Amino acid sequence: MSKYWLKLIANCILIIFAFCCIIYNQLIIYGISQGKGQLSIVLNAKPIENILLDPSLPDSLKNKLNLISEIRNYTVDSIAFKPSKNYTTFYNQLNKPILYTISAAEPFKLKAKEWKFPFLGTVSYKGFFNKEKAKREILKLVSEDYDIDVYSPSGWSTLGWFKDPVLSSMLKKTPGSLANIIIHELMHGTLYVKNNVTFNENLANFIGDKGAEKFLLFKYGINSKEYIDYIEDKADNKIYTEYILNSIPLLDSLYNSFTSNHTYHFKKEQKKNIITKIVLGVNRLPLHKKNGYFRYTLQAFKEGNAFFMSFSRYDSQYNFFEKEYTEKYASNLRNYVLHLKTTYSSL
Repeated sequence: MSKYWLKLIANCILIIFAFCCIIYNQLIIYGISQGKGQLSIVLNAKPIENILLDPSLPDSLKNKLNLISEIRNYTVDSIAFKPSKNYTTFYNQLNKPILYTISAAEPFKLKAKEWKFPFLGTVSYKGFFNKEKAKREILKLVSEDYDIDVYSPSGWSTLGWFKDPVLSSMLKKTPGSLANIIIHELMHGTLYVKNNVTFNENLANFIGDKGAEKFLLFKYGINSKEYIDYIEDKADNKIYTEYILNSIPLLDSLYNSFTSNHTYHFKKEQKKNIITKIVLGVNRLPLHKKNGYFRYTLQAFKEGNAFFMSFSRYDSQYNFFEKEYTEKYASNLRNYVLHLKTTYSSL
């Protein structure tokens, strides 16, 4: 091939690359920012084996770190998770949030906003390690009239791209909650289906719950405080979650009744009335920790549809997985995970 054609091809490639950079400018900037944020945490995380040698670290925290190691080993040995180096390092947050996760939904439709990313596909949330950048994204979504949910997650999975560390905030959790979140995130590293956030999060929630329950039985026993506390909290959460999921059709029915003749103010007022009804209904639920759930539900006034869409994203398919798990796999979690790994293609 002549130098002329080589030069022409090279120029064409540069033009295409430049064109893509222009089109995906914001996405590239976001990706770089996220990579820097994650890399900063990974580089500043310390091996847990070194942390355990620190004489100033309270035994209570050392016990939590050792517990995490036991949970990791349990997921590989007993649940057939993919082995990894995740949660073998520790990052001290200094009591500060380090990641802000944003999700959004249309104001009069139960439809989540989605962002599209290379490799991951479409995702219905977006994370920021930089608080100011998170604020700018929130202001942009507000200007577009989206309902918005913003929270700082207890953990996240990078799907093997980085070595996910134990965050200091995790050590404040009960053994059951800690096992749940570790198993949830490790499930993402074992199986993550492209373009299906709802499936991935629902599955990780289900496996996180069942895995935590089985781990607590394995380590502490059926009569232990750790196991009993987890089961009681789980019972509350199931009642509450099903209540919220069953309330979503009320909003959906309302939105479907709106016509072009209805004003924006009318729609907002009708929406507020339904949310008020849902919030007050929490007081009638047979919950052990009713006040906490009631206060939590008050967020629905501020977050609107984004509040309800988060339940669809994380909990709407629990019963489907439960049915398959109990009826086809006799509640054998290892066999069920092996089935999932061979049935679905993971990133």
